[in-house]
Amino acid sequence: MDATPAHQEHPVSHPAIRPDTRTLATVAHTAFFLLLGASVVRFLLRHPGEPRTPWVLALSITLALLYVLGPALGAAPTRRRLLWLGLVVTTWVVLVVLAPSFAWCAVPLFFTALRTLPPRAAVVLVALLTAFVVTAQLQLSKSFDPNLLLAPPAVAALATAVFVHMERQAQAQRALIDDLIRTRRELAATERREGTLAERQRLSMEIHDTLAQNLSSQQMLLQAADRTWDTDPATARAHVRTATGIAAHGLAEARRLVHDLAPSELADGAGLADALRALDAGPDIEVRFHLEGAPAPLPDRVQSTLLRIAQGALANVREHSGARTAALTLSFLGDQVVLDIADDGHGFTAPRTDADGRGHGLPAMRARVRQLGGTLTIESTPGEGTVLSAAIPLEPAP
Repeated sequence: MDATPAHQEHPVSHPAIRPDTRTLATVAHTAFFLLLGASVVRFLLRHPGEPRTPWVLALSITLALLYVLGPALGAAPTRRRLLWLGLVVTTWVVLVVLAPSFAWCAVPLFFTALRTLPPRAAVVLVALLTAFVVTAQLQLSKSFDPNLLLAPPAVAALATAVFVHMERQAQAQRALIDDLIRTRRELAATERREGTLAERQRLSMEIHDTLAQNLSSQQMLLQAADRTWDTDPATARAHVRTATGIAAHGLAEARRLVHDLAPSELADGAGLADALRALDAGPDIEVRFHLEGAPAPLPDRVQSTLLRIAQGALANVREHSGARTAALTLSFLGDQVVLDIADDGHGFTAPRTDADGRGHGLPAMRARVRQLGGTLTIESTPGEGTVLSAAIPLEPAP
């Protein structure tokens, strides 16, 4: 649990890697090492014992190690990522100069360049790599072969077009998902506002038609009784008795309104223990309930307060704590009832006063408990979870 607000959204410059992109990256990495290994084997078979062999092997190992470091730097075009890409391309170029058979290792590098650089810069780099591949293949060929001149550019153009098309589709899909999420949030907020306004209107009508009318009638009757108290005592007493009946009716109406505003979980005679047992904190958090002591009848206001505190605490657990389990313990200790909510989350530095916290949840809980003469305590340490305890006396303090 935490005393901070529910959540704060921050813009993310680079979205998380999607499963389809991750699969494509795995295929590209596997192809790179297969082509690199095949090129090394081909060179050793075709050119055994040449003076350049140690250099070719050293550059091949260096290129492999550099390529392995790539995923650790992420896909975002940071300075370290750009420097890494420059080292990989430079090492590959030197290697191709010494052994042109390593030219086909450029195909996976196309994908790396397209993922790392902006579109225009990536296309330029792919074109340069393709030209280098064509030159190397022509050096290996004993005679002019049109396929060696046309095949690499065709492969590079096809790979680039497919990748760019996939990225544009992914961006459009992300934009659509963002629009849908924003629309859903706006719709939910609108529905909440409409529901709040409708409830306020209903309550205002209920209060106007019952309590306000009753109070107005009482005022008129008591004023009439005051005017006739000396001249017509019998009529004055009749007015007072009528006002008393109207007051009794108004009290019944007020109790009905209060009952209607009580938590729905406690409706139809449901007990606090059953309501707490039915609470949950989302699919990723296991909530356990324990009952200690002999249950005693609790006033409706105490039940409502403890239920609201439990609901608010579990909301904090779900939104802030990162916990996997939460435990609710309702203890009847004779002269008081205690509700403990404990979680195994990352904890936080508990505020000393309400003014130290940034959220409204904990101050509201303290206010609820304080109105009933109780106390609210919080024990939390970063990395060690949180325990919130609400204790309410069952009898008014002398």
